[in-house]
Amino acid sequence: MGERKVASKYYPPDFDPSKLQRQRKSKDGNNQIKVRMMLPFSLRCGTCGNFIYQGTKFNARKEEVQNETYLGLRIYRFYFRCPRCAGEIAMKTDPKNSDYVCELGASRNFDPHKEEARQEESLKKKRADEEEGDAMKALENRTLDSKREMDILNNLDQIKTLNDRAAKLNTGDVIAAMRRSA
Repeated sequence: MGERKVASKYYPPDFDPSKLQRQRKSKDGNNQIKVRMMLPFSLRCGTCGNFIYQGTKFNARKEEVQNETYLGLRIYRFYFRCPRCAGEIAMKTDPKNSDYVCELGASRNFDPHKEEARQEESLKKKRADEEEGDAMKALENRTLDSKREMDILNNLDQIKTLNDRAAKLNTGDVIAAMRRSA
């Protein structure tokens, strides 16, 4: 048992590496590699309805998607099985959005952060479309933005003055004031 951990192995003088058996390639010709990975998002199995949570470790098969790249980046597909029903689930990398897309056998759970970002992006696009042809609308929006910014600065100044006032108080003064009032 200790001999498998040595730095160099013994090769006899009559060793011929050409007589070794070759490793067999996969039958269907696609080069799939077995990898150990963690699930990057929560999903629900389409077969049994089991929830599989983010961070669950899987032994997956990884393959490169043929004829599909994004700005020269390769796109990979991962296959793994549901731990409850052994149904196959497939997901693919999405480098455009720095994310993954669930393709087969499962559906991705709702993600409130992504929905919030999507809504914010649609509001920005809607506002840009409104301002594109209408100069008065653009001026009104800039006026509202500056007013909102001034309100935020005023509120921030009020908070700073309250914090400064609270920082000047010490426990002795507070106790003395309470004794006087009682």
